[in-house]
Amino acid sequence: MKTKAHFFPDLNLSACLEPADPNDTLSSCTKVVGTIGPACQSVEKLIQMLNDGMCAARIDLTWGPIDYHRRSLDNLQEAMRRTRRLCAIMLDTLGREVMIRRPFRVDPDGWPNQVGQEIEVKAGQKLTLTTRDVECTATVFPITYPRFAEMMEPGDNIYLGRYLVSGADSASLYLEVHEVLNGTDVVCVARNDALLDGLLTLFHVERSTDALLNMQNDLPLLSDYDKECLATLGQEYEIDFVSLSYTRTMDDVVEARDFLDSVGLTATKIFAKLESRQALLNFKGVLNEADGIIISRGNLGLDCLPEKMALIQKTLIQSCNLVGKPVLITRVMDTMAVTPRPTRAEATDVANAVLDGVDGILLGQETLRGGYPVEAVQTVVSICKQAEKVFDHHYHFDHLMDTAVEVEEHYAEAAADAEGGSPLDGSSENLAGLEGGQQQPRHTGARPLHRTQSAESYSSLTLAIKAMTRFGASSHANIQAAAMQHSDSTQRLYAGSPYLSKIESIASSAVRAADKVKASLIVVYTHTGRTAQLVAKYRPPMPILTLVVPRLVSDSLHWRLEGRHNARQCLLTRGLLPLLATPQPHGDAVLEEAITVAARMGIVKPHNHVVAVQRVHDDFCVKIVSVDAVGAGIKRTSLFELQQQARASVNGAAPGAAE
Repeated sequence: MKTKAHFFPDLNLSACLEPADPNDTLSSCTKVVGTIGPACQSVEKLIQMLNDGMCAARIDLTWGPIDYHRRSLDNLQEAMRRTRRLCAIMLDTLGREVMIRRPFRVDPDGWPNQVGQEIEVKAGQKLTLTTRDVECTATVFPITYPRFAEMMEPGDNIYLGRYLVSGADSASLYLEVHEVLNGTDVVCVARNDALLDGLLTLFHVERSTDALLNMQNDLPLLSDYDKECLATLGQEYEIDFVSLSYTRTMDDVVEARDFLDSVGLTATKIFAKLESRQALLNFKGVLNEADGIIISRGNLGLDCLPEKMALIQKTLIQSCNLVGKPVLITRVMDTMAVTPRPTRAEATDVANAVLDGVDGILLGQETLRGGYPVEAVQTVVSICKQAEKVFDHHYHFDHLMDTAVEVEEHYAEAAADAEGGSPLDGSSENLAGLEGGQQQPRHTGARPLHRTQSAESYSSLTLAIKAMTRFGASSHANIQAAAMQHSDSTQRLYAGSPYLSKIESIASSAVRAADKVKASLIVVYTHTGRTAQLVAKYRPPMPILTLVVPRLVSDSLHWRLEGRHNARQCLLTRGLLPLLATPQPHGDAVLEEAITVAARMGIVKPHNHVVAVQRVHDDFCVKIVSVDAVGAGIKRTSLFELQQQARASVNGAAPGAAE
């Protein structure tokens, strides 16, 4: 794992105390996802949240009828139309959630509320969790999962609480199993006082501290309600992402992908939600199949030891960073559900996540039912922007380059051990097991990194996952030295080492060039978003304007225009600013338009440099241009000026320097 002695190049407390620039109107590079619910379903609230930096909206299928979610999406579409801002749509599945059966009533807005008074529980009190069809009382709680009692053993721990609560408030109850009766009743003893209300969910805490001993429930990955919502809403709206709750193995992601394809959601990307220890043990396979990862810290924090959570979070984020897949974290501003200001621990938590390399922050109860949804978005964006200012981009770049060298050495050793056989063959036994899960990737015919097809660089990174994502210490002999200066591997980048795929080489070269010329912006032309995602993987300090050019595609029967999906799906990758571009006869016209837009946004100013990544036929190129004196286009340089600059460069003088 990469680690550093410090983050700040020069610790200056006076500078730290200075207020943020009020003229800085740009949103953070780190993305913010809000969950739509009663607290923010109105068009007016959604407009405020979009203007304040929310770039994706999550629809949680765990609770609420389909008509309510349809109204939420209609309001979101209207808010996007009024603000003229892109916003991705994410559907979060119910999945294998185990709940308490309680009666509810639908309010005039269509949101279901539990009927009855709060249930008060005292520490030491005995409660019965049952699979029998009985009424919910203060001492008997009927469970939605019929085989619940079979999973339990005396001494097991169970967490029972209101859906999306923090685990540290009055709506959280910790139980210890006392006995199991008749195969239906689980008698428990309360370990703390609690006041239970709303939708109550259960979580069976893993009984082992270093293995997986619990029997896992056999609930389906997608409930019937999940399938109905995905099929119905997927036909009415453009669903960009599906958050797959309780993902356990790579097979879960494959199953979800097959279902989405069957209902026509072939362009929808899958974020695997890690919520249990089993998901961690199978993480390599899950990461290989999923398009992104959500670290669900609420349930994950129950299934793992508290002292291990920081290490787990950092390791998962680093693994996603290495293969260029977006990673989100949850449960960051729980207190902002009831207060307008976060705790100091929460503010520090968000900043540290940004410094770790997270792509986005997912807000749950803060925006679903909290009293301050707009303030929660504003606060997270503000904290992220400040943390991004001290993120060590050079160290991150060097770390990726060092890892690429390790990958090359890994395969060189494997090739030698195979006595001439290729260790990169998809059927080779040299790399047959992935640490944590022992699952072989489904992608066939794996190729060396330097021969990977550019079209598959984002979705098929099996080799990188095998060799680049591992739970263990960094190979750096001196972490501080690696943090303070560029590594030898970075210096050797253009000397032929490490070997990267063509598109990876272009992405890393663009970031390196932008850093060298101190560019204000990187512009990436893309159809699918993969090239831009790889550029973002190297975490450049400047924004990445992603120009998505719509294109016509055919399924043999119909023609359709694609591009909006790809643009919105870039919204969950750190640093990307997607923009739908109008097709032009030549690339310079599109680049000119992009610079004009960037100037209006305040990203570039006169005489700033811009690095552009373009695709010319089947090849990529990196171009460096300057903004004109007006600050609204490309500076046109005459042949005489080019000659003068060339002479100055040969003589060792800086171009444009006074003679």
